[in-house]
Amino acid sequence: MKEIEAQQQQQPQHEQEVKVSKTLRRVVLVVNFTMMIIGCTAAPLVLRLYFVHGGHRVWLSSWLQTGGCPIIFLPLSISYYHRRQTNKNAKLYFVTPKLFLACLVLGLLTGVDDLLYAYGISYLPVSTSSILISVQLGFTAMFAFFIVKQKFTPYSLNAVALLSFGALILGLHASGDRPKGVSKGQYYEGFFMTLGAALLYAFILPMIELTYAKAKQAVTYTLVMEMQLLIAFFATVFCTVGMLVAKDFQAIPREAKAFGLGEFNYYQVLVWSTILWQFAFLGILGAINYTSALVSGIIFTVLIPVTEVLAVIFFHEKFSSGKGVALALSLWGFASYFYGELKTNKKDKKPVVPEVGLQTA
Repeated sequence: MKEIEAQQQQQPQHEQEVKVSKTLRRVVLVVNFTMMIIGCTAAPLVLRLYFVHGGHRVWLSSWLQTGGCPIIFLPLSISYYHRRQTNKNAKLYFVTPKLFLACLVLGLLTGVDDLLYAYGISYLPVSTSSILISVQLGFTAMFAFFIVKQKFTPYSLNAVALLSFGALILGLHASGDRPKGVSKGQYYEGFFMTLGAALLYAFILPMIELTYAKAKQAVTYTLVMEMQLLIAFFATVFCTVGMLVAKDFQAIPREAKAFGLGEFNYYQVLVWSTILWQFAFLGILGAINYTSALVSGIIFTVLIPVTEVLAVIFFHEKFSSGKGVALALSLWGFASYFYGELKTNKKDKKPVVPEVGLQTA
């Protein structure tokens, strides 16, 4: 009898804990999506600002995309302090040697991706590079099918075709889209470098999801931050070597003095660029952890029109008919993919955005 009463008392407590867990999961998911929105829309604009007003160092701009990783030490320190309050024997870190090696590989791949993207945006308008990067969604679906066995539907195939066709249209309308001082050859170099960056990052995202699945431990948000720190660190090391070879460190003071917005604003652009890129990457990793690589790709695609509008407002970029058609195809591809996911999840009786259990570290 006493055991039954104890179970009855424990049941409301368990239901309350589940309710708190779900609420905390939603809060963390909203925070990640917010960071992703701010970072993915603002970071490309700030990086392009660097090139528009006289910046020329591609390795430096690559370094900026991950060089702000020490910022992550702040939330990690808070997390460790919280764990120490509840458990005096709490671990200092959760990354295992196996995860460390995975982060090393992912970090080097991210460094290459940073270089490709920086090279592309040095020659392309932000509005153009954003549409090209949207091809990432289609390739993410393809790689996720092979790497993490994500379902690949006719709607996904349609999305890949539409996104690829949109990129082709952009390429055919290059003559009316080139920024001042950029040759046709440089434009196409930036064009294919940006496509390469989209393709490579589409491979990296499901690889991160696979790393989570193979971790053989609870994937807490603290672990996500530790992995982001390591991935960004190794990417930064890769870019630092490039900067040393290209003698970018010696060129920074000279470039700052000649910067179109002034020396002080030059350093502000560099600092804010590192911060915003960390917002973007940390938001993406968190979104992958609590949803999937494909959901993060969808959110990224939804942000394209926002980036387009901001680029036209701040940089007075031309929005040609070809670019408009390419954007429409990108959004059509997104809608096709999202509709397919809706039907698949409804058929399987799963939520559109699957919830992964949040375990506080």
